[in-house]
Amino acid sequence: MRGWPWSLRALQFYPKKHGSCAIGWLARRRIPRALREPLIGTFARIFGANVAEADKPLDGYESIQAFFTRRLAPGTRPQSPPSKLALNSPVDGRLIQCARIEKGLAIQAKGLPYRVAELLGGVDASRFDGGWYLTLYLAPKDYHRIHVPCWGRVIDVGRVEGELWPVNDISTAHVPLLYERNRRATWIAIGSGCDEGLDIAVVLVGATHVGGCVIDARWLGDRALEGTSSLTVDGLPCAPGDDLGVFEFGSTVVLLIGGPRSADWAPTREGGDVKVGERLGGTG
Repeated sequence: MRGWPWSLRALQFYPKKHGSCAIGWLARRRIPRALREPLIGTFARIFGANVAEADKPLDGYESIQAFFTRRLAPGTRPQSPPSKLALNSPVDGRLIQCARIEKGLAIQAKGLPYRVAELLGGVDASRFDGGWYLTLYLAPKDYHRIHVPCWGRVIDVGRVEGELWPVNDISTAHVPLLYERNRRATWIAIGSGCDEGLDIAVVLVGATHVGGCVIDARWLGDRALEGTSSLTVDGLPCAPGDDLGVFEFGSTVVLLIGGPRSADWAPTREGGDVKVGERLGGTG
């Protein structure tokens, strides 16, 4: 911890899981209708959320959490059209890393590596060797639902219990193995159609006050992900834009790209702001 900023040193003593539970409890409290517009409106202004894109007026959200996990108005995030080996952004956020996976390692920031196999919680990660990883950071202002980035068949979902360190720029630059340490949820698919030959994983990484990394019930059937666990999915079809999951407050998504055609895939952007449905890469 030598060289850590004072803010990170102080977080060693903060009860991050209990604090996250308390913030989550407060965020879920029902707000009287008369107070919703001023309270949620103030919250949105502080963080810069675009309320014009929301699917309801502000007084239609019963809690801060309901607003944070809001859906958008129909047609707000159109998907880029199908193209060979094309992948679209699963989230609104900022693309902060885009590089090759080398010897099973990816980089969180400033040369700090982490293990892809550990990120996936023990699921066989060999399919991603030599492939790509893209890291997308969601700020509090962003839309917090996660969507399917590809055409394919879903084969596995999982959850890894872990710590809840922040995932902001300061933390990613200083906390070793940050994405391995934090709580996370995983979703893995095999590409089909124009994405055949790619294997795709979407990893939802939790953070301080972001204990909720929720995989959509469609992929679970009548089962539940509890603690550290993994569930086999029987090849359920998926398409770009389908619901994949949701963050209860902002965090980070790591997109992994592997499979026999990953050598033919290339990013079309390597940094900056992206929106759900915008093209992240393909064959050109």
